[in-house]
Amino acid sequence: MARLTVNNQPVQYRLEDDTPLLWALRDAANLTGTKYGCGTGECGACMVIVDGQAMPSCTLSLGEAEGRNVTTIEGLSGDRSHPVQQALVAEQAIQCGFCTPGIVMAAAALLTSNASPRDEDIARAITNICRCGVYPRLTRAIQRAARVMRGEETISAAPPPAIVTPGAG
Repeated sequence: MARLTVNNQPVQYRLEDDTPLLWALRDAANLTGTKYGCGTGECGACMVIVDGQAMPSCTLSLGEAEGRNVTTIEGLSGDRSHPVQQALVAEQAIQCGFCTPGIVMAAAALLTSNASPRDEDIARAITNICRCGVYPRLTRAIQRAARVMRGEETISAAPPPAIVTPGAG
């Protein structure tokens, strides 16, 4: 039984230790924002933040996640108010949306460790594959989110989710 913290909540999974974290999150915890893409950690669709670092959840086992702090897209911001989410909308850097949760998580982890990333830093940190090819807009959005996080700029809020989760306010 693996014990870890997911979105600031202690959880226990009654799954085999070699179960990929991705499947524990999606199937056992119903946190379906984390997407399955390639299954090899290359595409970034399943990116989550583990102890402050962006990591693909398809290649991280529950045993390896034991005792760690995991944040999914649902835990980053339930109302889409995180600066990365706001900037992606403002810069129109979202198309089909499949890769978006993983990109948001990788960008959020980058901006936590580097408040003023250069384009090269972004390219190194955001290795996610986007079939829609929004990379130039993505770079602009991450730079904009960095300015927001530094207090240099504000973004008019993107619309909140159209559903309300019970207990979420």
